[in-house]
Amino acid sequence: MASKSYGNLLGLVSGDFLEFPCAPRTLPRVMTVPGIISDLDGRESSDEDVDAQIVRERKIIVANMLPLHASRETETGKWRFTLDEDSLLLQLKNGFAPNTEVIYIGSLKADIDISEQDEVSQKLLKEFKCVPTFLPQDLQKKFYHGYCKQYLWPLFHYMLPMCPDHGDRFDRSLWQAYVSANKIFADKVMEVINPEDDYVWVHDYHLMVLPTFLRKRFYRVKLGFFLHSPFPSSEIYRTLPVRDEILRGLLNCDLVGFHTFDYARHFLSCCSRMLGLDYASKRGHIGLDYFGRTVYIKILPVGIHVGRLNSVLNLPCTSDKVKEIQEQYKGRKVIVGIDDMDIFKGISLKLLAIEQLLLQNPEFQGNLVLIQIINPARSSGKDVQEAKKETYLIAKRINKTYGSPNYEPVVIIDRPVPRFEKSAYYAVAECCLVNAVRDGMNLVPYKYIVCRQGTPTLDEALGIKPDSPHTSTLVVSEFTGCSPSLSGAIRINPWDIDAVAEALNLALTMPDPEKQLRHEKHYRYISSHDVAYWARSFVQDLDRACQNHYNKRCWGFGLGLSFRVVSLSPSFRKLNVDYIVSAYRRTSRRVIFLDYDGTLVPQTCMNKCPSPEVISVLNALCNDPKNTVFLVSGRARNQLGEWLGPCHLLGIAAEHGYFLRMNKAADWESNVAELDWKEIVEPVMRSYTEATDGSSIENKDSALVWHHQDADPDFGSWQAMELVDHLENVLANEPAIVTRGHNIVEVKPQGVSKGLVVEKVISMLINDGKRSDFLACIGDDRSDEDMFESLLKSSSTSIPGTPEVFCCTVGQKPSKAKYYLDDTADVLRLLCGLAAAASTQKPRYNPHAQVSFESTF
Repeated sequence: MASKSYGNLLGLVSGDFLEFPCAPRTLPRVMTVPGIISDLDGRESSDEDVDAQIVRERKIIVANMLPLHASRETETGKWRFTLDEDSLLLQLKNGFAPNTEVIYIGSLKADIDISEQDEVSQKLLKEFKCVPTFLPQDLQKKFYHGYCKQYLWPLFHYMLPMCPDHGDRFDRSLWQAYVSANKIFADKVMEVINPEDDYVWVHDYHLMVLPTFLRKRFYRVKLGFFLHSPFPSSEIYRTLPVRDEILRGLLNCDLVGFHTFDYARHFLSCCSRMLGLDYASKRGHIGLDYFGRTVYIKILPVGIHVGRLNSVLNLPCTSDKVKEIQEQYKGRKVIVGIDDMDIFKGISLKLLAIEQLLLQNPEFQGNLVLIQIINPARSSGKDVQEAKKETYLIAKRINKTYGSPNYEPVVIIDRPVPRFEKSAYYAVAECCLVNAVRDGMNLVPYKYIVCRQGTPTLDEALGIKPDSPHTSTLVVSEFTGCSPSLSGAIRINPWDIDAVAEALNLALTMPDPEKQLRHEKHYRYISSHDVAYWARSFVQDLDRACQNHYNKRCWGFGLGLSFRVVSLSPSFRKLNVDYIVSAYRRTSRRVIFLDYDGTLVPQTCMNKCPSPEVISVLNALCNDPKNTVFLVSGRARNQLGEWLGPCHLLGIAAEHGYFLRMNKAADWESNVAELDWKEIVEPVMRSYTEATDGSSIENKDSALVWHHQDADPDFGSWQAMELVDHLENVLANEPAIVTRGHNIVEVKPQGVSKGLVVEKVISMLINDGKRSDFLACIGDDRSDEDMFESLLKSSSTSIPGTPEVFCCTVGQKPSKAKYYLDDTADVLRLLCGLAAAASTQKPRYNPHAQVSFESTF
């Protein structure tokens, strides 16, 4: 499809409707003579052409940076590009099918002049399947060094912007630069995507609103996102001024991936607290219901390319470096650490632990060396300079205290270190220490394990005999994403200096057989859960998440970054007032069922009394002798009777149908049921109320309801689940059922539901010879789904002929109803339309007349 250009950055409009799936490109043809029809619609082609055009899949990988190195040739002045073999984005291709075409979209690590951009773009697409996004230099600075590094990166690592040195005050211009950059990335995707077939996989926090732009353009785009950094707890994340826009951006994906369950849990908690979304495990997969779409959550840490690392270990330069290191640190125990220079890697805490280890264990003095390799900082600023200064001051102090002319306990390598040299240090070190105070994944432990496993070539350089066991020890911070997957590592709290020192002592003095067992366990996991496994698992789940894309109709709603797609059943549509009024006028006997809360009165309204407009329209409908109008609610009968007292002819079913009356003149009649179980339920609910601040108990005549709408959302939901489980156990042999609704847990008698009310009313009317040819039911919550189901069933089995049936839910959401209205205002407009079309004939109202429901119970 052609790309669509957006003149306004946030020019997303609401109301677009995507029709049902268009016909496939290749249409089936009719054979008029015997023969074989080719697969390519009349084109003569070889088998290779068929494979290339039909079987070949495409994956579009979108990330901040392309997996390329760029340099300018000195002689010709032209740009030269090479693949970055160490890039995770390049290595994940191993997890795709061999015939998969992979297209990369991202920026280059070089500033390309605008006059050269077209030539470079054509060259990269042709030679590397890469599509560059050329961001203006000022925009790139504000986008990456500004918003990403000043706001998102610290916040996602649990740092609040409490002072100007840590994040500054929120700068709206940097946020606008972030949105602008995401829009440019989205435009590049639109230029190359085939939205019906291609899968798009977006990476990391730099592009968290890009999914909104893509979903706006292509409602059914197959879109996955993986976050490589931590996701903070909701208390931290909610401090972000643009929190909703980013959260909704992620929810416009089909699959969102995280390294650990903690990160996923924090994301789900934000969705629950901020957007009121519920999540559940569906056949082992966590899913969020978001306007009819299911957004799936993937939890799987990324892996490394073991084969690539092994090839580095087999290089002659690696063997030479190994021998050099062995000779340099002969007779000493080597601990290795490789970290970026930033405030979250805990390098200074690591050095303090080494100092404590040397102080508490004099036997290590002169025999222990920490080799700390510092990768170039990815950002600049006062924090990085202070962290670097502190690191060097502590190292200088340790070396002065415990060192000698020929010995330094701390060796800092602060320069670009090639891969083969890092691998050599990994291979020689007896222990690897990862001391980050907060980190996303951190693949250093994985690489260390693979290097300690080695290869025959490396073993020869190390002087290890063939078939000799390999060993390794890991001391890993519990605040890194890799920690949960390394069960054999010694996990530490990096802030506890004494505990880290003790862990290092344990690692260095551990018996070799135990080192071997821990190493083998780690290597089995790392070699089987490599980067190919991670990529393959992600795309399989993405394919599963997109299976039902064309089974539903899609609507686009919302302005700007609040845009979302509502995905509903093909037969589900908004109820047109003129259409139902036309059917209303054609019919002679009508039954109308109405819910109360959320249907006639907004859920958010503090005053739940019906408005004069509601009373007026209900009376107008009830006064038509052709109508039977019933209000069916979970509220208590006394409350409904008081509020709806002016509606003399209105039928009311209170407490989900336990109490019924045909009109105000009739007596309340109740279902015959035992309520002894209330004595069991009430003490249990009271104990949960005392333990859950903001909860309360509502004691109805026929039911007990535990409300938790004013409690903490997460805690209230958790307590509600526990309460349901508790009550189901104690009521196993009682005639009562436990149901969970929106912020409530209700216990009511068996055989009482809104659906049964519908069946009883229709049955009573049929017995009185009043065949209904118009049935309408409007409700908004789960209990009303029972009414929709019963009404549809009764209309097809109990009522002769083919009555007009209108089941309508309030709000656009999955429902058994075939129609929807947006809100209570829409409901009132519809009822006013029906009332205006009502007959002018007045009923003969007898205030003493009573209709009994006894025969229907």
